[in-house]
Amino acid sequence: MEKFDKNYIIGFVLLFLMYGSYMYFYPAVPKELPVSETTQEVQNTNSATNTTANTPVVLDSAAAQAQYGSFASAVNGEAKDIVLENTELIVTISSKGGVVKEVALKNHKTYDDFNNGIDAPMVIIDENNSDIDLEIKTPSGIVNLSDLYFTVSSQSSNSAVLELKLADGKSVKHAYSLPETGYLLDYDLSFDGTAGLINNEAVSFKWENKLKRLENDLEENRKAAQVNYYETDGDFEDIGLNSTSDEIEQAESPISWFSFKQKYFTSGFVSKNEGLDNLSISLLTPKNDTTIVKDATISALIPISALTSGKGNFRYYFGPNTSKDLNTVAEGFSQNLYLGYDIIKPINKYVFVPLFNWLEQFFSNYGFLIIVVVLIIKFTLTPLLYKSYTSSAKMKILAPEIAEIKERVGDDSVKVQQETMKLYQQVGVSPLSGCIPMLLQMPILMSVFFLFPNMEMFRQKGFLWAKDLSTYDAPLSWATDLPVIGNHLSLFVVLMTISSLAFTYYNNQITPAQPGPVDMKKISYIFPLVFFFVLNSFPAALSFYYLVSNLVTIAQQLTVKRFIDEDKIKAVLEENKKNYATKPPKKKNKFANYMQKQLQAQEEANKVKAQELKKRKNKGK
Repeated sequence: MEKFDKNYIIGFVLLFLMYGSYMYFYPAVPKELPVSETTQEVQNTNSATNTTANTPVVLDSAAAQAQYGSFASAVNGEAKDIVLENTELIVTISSKGGVVKEVALKNHKTYDDFNNGIDAPMVIIDENNSDIDLEIKTPSGIVNLSDLYFTVSSQSSNSAVLELKLADGKSVKHAYSLPETGYLLDYDLSFDGTAGLINNEAVSFKWENKLKRLENDLEENRKAAQVNYYETDGDFEDIGLNSTSDEIEQAESPISWFSFKQKYFTSGFVSKNEGLDNLSISLLTPKNDTTIVKDATISALIPISALTSGKGNFRYYFGPNTSKDLNTVAEGFSQNLYLGYDIIKPINKYVFVPLFNWLEQFFSNYGFLIIVVVLIIKFTLTPLLYKSYTSSAKMKILAPEIAEIKERVGDDSVKVQQETMKLYQQVGVSPLSGCIPMLLQMPILMSVFFLFPNMEMFRQKGFLWAKDLSTYDAPLSWATDLPVIGNHLSLFVVLMTISSLAFTYYNNQITPAQPGPVDMKKISYIFPLVFFFVLNSFPAALSFYYLVSNLVTIAQQLTVKRFIDEDKIKAVLEENKKNYATKPPKKKNKFANYMQKQLQAQEEANKVKAQELKKRKNKGK
């Protein structure tokens, strides 16, 4: 089930507190490691059949017959690689087992290769970290098809059929096909005439995948690495999100697909027809191996009826976590792109993701793209800002009268609130008029907070001094990890913090002080400083977005201020006050009624409390 990362929780709470304080008066990181593994060069050949260097283990005929029965003829052989290729993928299939051996993404690189200027395809799985087993039950016992040698019966640049020929024309076939473009690999598994050779029991499909380290920040990537699966009844489940502890899980229902999801890339397996049964998951975090993010093992049962009736149709996905690619895979597969909590997910799914995808067509510079997104969002929200600023101006005008009420009434807080509410009624001001516009903007801030750390779009895209916007910019770093801040300093976060402090200072100058025991103006300076430590290890794209957003907001407020005539507002308030005195409204608004009832209840409670205190004193005498 979904778990909560403490950094996200801190950020979430801080955003709430920042808005709460605003409405009150209205207006450790791991060191970068060197290249961890040798990049494997993949030959760009349209069709290749290469003999592997591994020396096969040869069983004598008697031992093979005893262990494998009717499949003994396929025990000994020579493993060959079959390479399929399209515009995005290079897929290597081994004739031993007939399973996927290696997959490379041609247009992507690991962070280590990118950082060291190595131009090589990104190998997402290979024989050292990925192992696929298909176990069948036969009269002789359990046989692992991955131990047997298949024959290539047909092959082209993007398709291949591997066949295990048995007696009397019976066979087991693997058929693979790549489309001309994209990240899908279609896969058909069929058992032809195998009745009597294979028991009428489900086939065990097991995939162990030691997820390679593809990105910079090991700790953050381990938190993002998870196993997802989608049940045939439409339920989506995720295992291991925001966690580095070991996980063991068993699905309760048949599943349509499962996936090994990392921060920006996913490897998945989909059943097109019948669901997979008895799904079990093991997700372990290696303690000492920094080349592996997590060690994941998934096993499931494929109904034998699907394989003998021509319905053993499946597909693999090896590609980025982008909505446009994930949407083409299977129902619910797009949920491999994490868009935040359910309350803000629709904003990311229907506003930000389509907006970024559309603008990407016109901007090759992703820093400029972020600026344009900020301008579009801020322009759209201008009416809310204008309404909020107008409300702030009204409160500023009323500040002297509120102070006079405080001085006249004294320390009776309930009485002060009652008199203040009465003043609001007289001048026609709603205390919520400034809160609601600002509150409506909060989901947008929260949405980008969760979206940017999961956007593959910014991966290995540079802007200004940031080499890669998908990770933190670190123009200043040091060897030793320091508490809270880690081993680097993000310049975008520093600038964002300065802009936040400037924005806070500006708001404090135009906002009247509010009565109360706590000086909210001073407290408001704390939040930007805390955010500095929270965001120091977040993607540079997010910090830059907040920086630009702060600057645009300050510019908006300065512009809006020029169009607000405080003298005119004051005259309107005075006129409302006169009209209220001569002809008060027959009905109060709902909020005023609610507040009056709450204040009356508080006043009664205070009276009861005072009487009880008086009785106790009298008893003491």
